Amino acid sequence: MPAARPRLLYVTDLAYQARGRRYCDEDIHLTSRLRAHFDLALCHPRDAAALMDAFDAVVVRNSGPVLGYEKEYEAFRAKALATGAPVYNPLTGKADMAGKQYLLDLSAAGFPVIPTVGCAEDLHRLPSAERYVVKPRLGADSLGMRIVPAGQVASFATGDVLIQPCVAFAYEVSFYFVDDDFQYALYAPDPERRWDLEPYAATAADLEFARRFVDWNDLGHGIQRVDACRTPDGELLLVELEDLNPYLSLEALPEEARDAFGTAFTASLSRFVQGALSPA
Repeated sequence: MPAARPRLLYVTDLAYQARGRRYCDEDIHLTSRLRAHFDLALCHPRDAAALMDAFDAVVVRNSGPVLGYEKEYEAFRAKALATGAPVYNPLTGKADMAGKQYLLDLSAAGFPVIPTVGCAEDLHRLPSAERYVVKPRLGADSLGMRIVPAGQVASFATGDVLIQPCVAFAYEVSFYFVDDDFQYALYAPDPERRWDLEPYAATAADLEFARRFVDWNDLGHGIQRVDACRTPDGELLLVELEDLNPYLSLEALPEEARDAFGTAFTASLSRFVQGALSPA
């Protein structure tokens, strides 16, 4: 008899509404590719903990901001860690998966990150600016983010927040990786239209910048998106390292590149699941 195919629980919120993006289309496309290799079921993130025992691995994809189901996510994460259930992306991520603390850590360590502090007492460490960005450390998808004038920033810099200068930039650019392999880059030529993306020809220097953060995260398996902004003097600064459920903007790619990503994603998942199922 043929060997049983691996069973995947694919976690996604098909109804999630995101400005300028249709998450459901992306997951419909990706799962149509994965069904050729896996027995697959989709579920909402609120249901993942209850269903995961029946599957060989869990794939967390476009599941929306954790703030919308924080209790259920923590229960899922705790159960996966306690049982050793294989989760893709692995739950060892040090970036957005763990909140925004990494921006503070990387900024303090001298990485090319938008300067970041976590309290009003440290505002003197930031470059002076006319406006500042204040956002919750556990935020996502711009939830809770405020842009405030310099004279008011101290009054908003309370609680569990991050504070950054409002940086002028020419454009935003994202670099997409599967495991440690670069796949493609997209950028928004108009800073006012973040999700109007076009293919971007990454230079060797661009990829060196992006790989520095992928290497730092040391995830091993999974999909990561390195978001950066290009300052007027040409420098790239990290905006976000998304390692939990990065939206991939596959609709902005030509068909050949979209197909190549699907192939890389499928191969990565196959290696990940095979490693999880093989005896140590």
